[in-house]
Order: sequence, then structure tokens, then C-alpha cells
Amino acid sequence: MLKLTIDNRDIEVQNGDTILDAAEKLGIEIPTMCFLKDCDPSTSCMVCVVKVEGTNSLVPACATVVRDGMKVQSECPEVRQARTAALELLLSDHLGDCMGPCQIGCPATMDIPLMIRQIKAGELAEAIVTIKRDIALPAILGRICPAPCQKVCRRNSFDDCVSICLLKRYAADADLKSANPYMPGCKSANGKKIAIIGAGPAGLAAGYHLLQRGYACTIFDDHEKPGGMLQYEIGREELPQDILDKEIGMVFKLGVQFKGQSKIDGAGFDELRRDFDAVFVAVGPIKPDDAKRFGLEPSQKGIAADNKTYQTNLPGVFAGGDAVRNRKLAIRALADGKEAAFAIDQFVMGQEVTGIAKPFNSKIGKIAPDRIEDFMQGVSTEARVDPTEGDSGLADEQARLEAGRCMHCDCRKPDDCKLRIYAQSHGARAGRYSGERKAFTRQDDHAEIIFEQGKCIDCGLCIQIAARAKETLGLTYIGRGFSVKVSVPFDGTIAEGLRDTASQCAKACPTGALALKQQDQP
Repeated sequence: MLKLTIDNRDIEVQNGDTILDAAEKLGIEIPTMCFLKDCDPSTSCMVCVVKVEGTNSLVPACATVVRDGMKVQSECPEVRQARTAALELLLSDHLGDCMGPCQIGCPATMDIPLMIRQIKAGELAEAIVTIKRDIALPAILGRICPAPCQKVCRRNSFDDCVSICLLKRYAADADLKSANPYMPGCKSANGKKIAIIGAGPAGLAAGYHLLQRGYACTIFDDHEKPGGMLQYEIGREELPQDILDKEIGMVFKLGVQFKGQSKIDGAGFDELRRDFDAVFVAVGPIKPDDAKRFGLEPSQKGIAADNKTYQTNLPGVFAGGDAVRNRKLAIRALADGKEAAFAIDQFVMGQEVTGIAKPFNSKIGKIAPDRIEDFMQGVSTEARVDPTEGDSGLADEQARLEAGRCMHCDCRKPDDCKLRIYAQSHGARAGRYSGERKAFTRQDDHAEIIFEQGKCIDCGLCIQIAARAKETLGLTYIGRGFSVKVSVPFDGTIAEGLRDTASQCAKACPTGALALKQQDQP
């Protein structure tokens, strides 16, 4: 047996074990990308480097065999800096979108690609869960949203954008018409109370999301009916009253309390601050003098609030929607309500108030015209579907046809991609190092998997797996130096190269270069 210490913790290991083996026995996680048990270590990614006392350079933990008496550091600043640099080098020529442009373009960051896949598969119950995870009032938004997501839809490069808003409306309308419309689960009551001033989109969304976290929420509004701009500024031809009432009613059915014709003055505001654990101000456009009356610091657009946490100058008071932005954009107000609810939860629970963490996102950017066809593999080339009559929305078959037009720009492995996971945890920047990036290609001819070479980090795990299974063609490295790439020999297709081990290779792939097609389904 050999003895060593990792991060000042002693461990005994077998002769021939690596530093990575020893760390695993101690429960110390060392990030790895190009390593897989039962495969030979390639030490190509250098994300698993550690510092060994007495050596001048960092060493890869996956391939460095333990020596008796070793002293290893796995998380010192030097190691972390080296890992971050290794990740940023891998990202420098990584050609892939973690999130589709549509999801980034949506102020509420709704998982639009997943919703579309679910609608295409006829899984409307799953689609509404996806939608209402981020958007409290989708049937309403499906009628009035200016659709910033559609403006950035990559399908515009081929013909016309996907009708995202109509698809969202289709799923939401089907849910409202069902015998048991979807109600998100709520945690047990935590005994904390939140006051929300204003029953417009931001206030309703805040209550919707806070209820799910176990808070008791009361919305105060000086109007008789809830809805704010939705109720009093938008015509009923554009937004029918029954849709407005049904969908807002779902928020109150969840448990939000509404007190209409309750105008809050300065004294009433102070009382709310005393009686509730936090206050969210979502009163719509507000004049600077009115903000001052409540003791709130004004800005040129309304109330001054942190753009990430929605905190104002008063402890426990948050503000969002048009009270902060004055943009009259319902989707932005709904997003504010969702994000403010997250920050309010942090505040009331005594945590550091940081707001919702921005997920790491790699971007392909603009696609060269001669590469659009690669994106269109397996995608319907039909023209954009429009409703058959007036404002009737999409019929069932129309919705499925329209969903089939999505180019699926998002990654198939957004939650399992090690490159994204470690880039997020190490604060890596995708654009730190610039250079010539790989060309976008997509091979969609395999029944089980999709191969996007631009996401490959050349770890060679798929090559080893295919070779051990004695695939007839398999995969190999082609080219030299910086031009090397993993591909099928003799210009073969991915379907010819991986006949028996496709799913195994996809599961082993540390990025989304090889991904199961079933992951592209609900």
C-alpha cells in the first residue's frame, strides 16, 4: 500500500493507482473531460491537473501514478487558474449553442426548443409544464407578446421564423380548455408573508412563483379587477376577456390573495413593511415624486432598483416591471416577477441576495449561408404555418407541422455537457481566446445519434469504444496538428462508422458532439 495526502487528507492506495483514483476514494471531485474508466487516459483536455509538491509543473491526475509520500493540492489558486485556462482553450474553437437563440431572446428564458419538441410529439401536458416553469400567463402572452424570440430565430436565415408565440398559445389554450388545467406544485407553507403592490403582469408573476416556494402572497391593487395593463389598456379583440379571466384566475386558484380597490399611500406602505416579511412594488409606471413619497430612491425610468436582484434602497423592498423599466412589455414584466421572486426568497431565507445565476452559454453566432443546409438536416422545409381563420390560433395538425420547422439550434446535452458544467463552475469565458473556429457540420443520417463535429474536443473516447467493440469502420483521428479531427475513415458516414456502439459513444461524449436522438425528444 502507498500513502499520500490530497488537500491535507491522508489516504492509502494500491500500487499503480492514479491521483484521480486516490481523490475518488477521499470523495474529492477532480474535474475530468477526456477520461473514462476502462479507457486509456489521453491527457488531452488538461482539466484534471493538480499540483504535486516537489514538481515544477502541474500534472494530470488521470494519468499520474501515485508515489509513496506524495503531497497533492487539488484546489489551490494555481490549479484552478490552469483549469480555467484549459477550459477557455477548449471553448476557443468550440462551435455550438448551449441554448438556442430563441431561448436567449426570450426575457423569461423559457426553454422554447424543448416546448417545440414536446408539441411536435403531441405531448401537450409536458409542454405546458415546460412553459409555465418560466411564464405564468402563457395564453395571454401568446396573443400580445411582440415575440423577441422570433426575431432571433435562426430559421429566419432559411425562410421565415418558427411561429413560437402561436405554438405557446396553442399549448396554453389546450390546457385551459382541459378538464384539469395544469397547476404547479407548491412547497409546504413556510410561515412567511409577501406583500405585492400591483396586480399587473409583474405582480401576478411574482405571486405565482413565490407561492410555489411556500410563501403566502397578498396582492394589493387600486383597481377593482386584477391584470393591470392587461385588463385596462389592451383591447378585448386582441385579448379576449374569457382568456384573461381564466388565466389570471389560475394564479389565484394557486393561492395568491387579491385585495382590489386598495390604494396604498405612504402610511399604508410603512404598514406593509411592518406586517410582511418583504414587499414587491409592481405598480406600473411611477413618477419620481411618487417614489419619493414611499421613501424609494427614484430613477429616470421610475424606481431605482438593482437590475439583477430588484432590491431598492429600502431593506426588504423590491421593485420590478414598469415601476422600474417603464417599457410596457408584458413578457419583460413577467420575467421581472419571476426573477424578483427568486431574490425575495433569498432575502427572506437569510441568504446572500444574488438573484438568479446566469447560466453559461456558448454561442455559434451568425451562420455562413453555405452552412444553413447543415442545420436543416432532418428539419421540415415547409413554409411557415398560419392560422386558417382570423385569430383562431393553430389547429392540432398545423401546430405539429409548425413545430417540425424548428432547426433545433440548442444543445442536445445542455445539462450533461462537461464543458458547460465546468465552464460555469470555473467562471470560464467562451471568448477569452480568439482564433479560427471549426466549421459547423451536422451528421443526421444515424438512426440513434447526431454528430456535430464542431463541438468535439478530440478526446478520443469514442475512438477507443468503437475499437474495443471491433466496429468495422469505427472512428479515427484524421489530419495533423491543429487540423486534426475525429471522423469516420474513408469518408464514411457516422451511420457506417458506429453500427453497434453509437449510444455508448454518445453517452461517453463529454460534450454534445455525439448525442442521442432520443434526447432531442420529450
